[in-house]
Amino acid sequence: MTVEYQLDNNALPRPLAEVLRPELASLATEIVDEIRAKIPNYARPLDGPYGKSIRAGVHYALTLFIEQIANPDASAQKCYEVHQKLGQNEMREGRSLDDLQAAYRVGARVAWRRMMRVGKRNGLSSAVMSQLADAVFAYMDKLASVALDGYLEAKATSAGALETWRRRLLGMILQTPPAPPAAIAELAQLIGWTVPDKVSPIAVHTLPGTGHNQRKPTLDADVLADLDGIEPRILVPGEVTDARLAAIRAALPQCRLAVGPGVRIEATAHALRWARKALTLAQQGVLPDRQVIRCEQHLSTVLVHSDDRLLATLRERLLAPLRGLTAKQRERMLETLRAWLDVQGSVPDMAALLDVHPQTVRYRMRQLEQSLGSLLHDPHQRFELELVLRATNARRREPEVALPAQRDRR
Repeated sequence: MTVEYQLDNNALPRPLAEVLRPELASLATEIVDEIRAKIPNYARPLDGPYGKSIRAGVHYALTLFIEQIANPDASAQKCYEVHQKLGQNEMREGRSLDDLQAAYRVGARVAWRRMMRVGKRNGLSSAVMSQLADAVFAYMDKLASVALDGYLEAKATSAGALETWRRRLLGMILQTPPAPPAAIAELAQLIGWTVPDKVSPIAVHTLPGTGHNQRKPTLDADVLADLDGIEPRILVPGEVTDARLAAIRAALPQCRLAVGPGVRIEATAHALRWARKALTLAQQGVLPDRQVIRCEQHLSTVLVHSDDRLLATLRERLLAPLRGLTAKQRERMLETLRAWLDVQGSVPDMAALLDVHPQTVRYRMRQLEQSLGSLLHDPHQRFELELVLRATNARRREPEVALPAQRDRR
């Protein structure tokens, strides 16, 4: 990551750099001493890597400040890297964010105190001193921000926090309405997750009688997961390949998985909703009772059952003319109607499909004509009728449409 910080110091006279340069070494020492004196957590001995990082941070900060007075285009990259690492180290050392920010405030005060003395000694004008004050405090604020980024990055990537941030990213991707892409990208960068062009959500359900899997599943590093919530879910970058699916099944052997279709990241919540519906339909016996369900193979079924109450209302309205028949007669008529729709009205094909005589087909169709009339000939209503029949056929356990043990040849 490359960030350049430039001083707003074009109005400062460049010879000022030469006035300040001789102060650099002693000022760095004074700042370190003042930080140690004012902030108890920094009072420890400065031997070893810890002391070197503190001194390096102060040295690079002062050197860059003076260099950017002499040359406003001087790169801040090295200084940025030092202070980002300083922030990371502070978090790993267990010091608080308040201590870190306080150290930058102390450094700014000490630096400005020294520069006031230098300015007075060298007869700098009040206008120059005012501009210098603005530059000093703005510069230190920027470096404090860099260190803060490093601190938060280290915190986010610590063992416990990383999982929390990964779950938070997953939640952000799945929220409705979708989170801004910039917010997703920022959090993804923080935890080292590459935002893909397409993703595939997986809905997870623990199979009955298997109990809770106490072992924490091991998933690929690029897979986001939240398996502890009420509705466990997984997010896989790109399409779910057979190899990827096999690895997930091995990690979750006691679970049924419904793999949503691959979609652009802003549509993830919708794809997960479809996957959850597929899980429900499998539990109800509408979809095959398998450990893995690929929604892309059942999208029409998921669509038809997306609103069960509406589907029941439509079924009741369309099939109301058959309500006076017995259950056996009604099933016979529905069976004939399905065949009629499937083979587009061909009597010989219907007879073969139903395993009855063509004359039986003609007899039943006359009954359907009498009962349903215009429903059979209106394209819109015929389409609705087919939706209802497909859904009803999937729910064979319902008494009103259950097939008899022996089919009546009549």
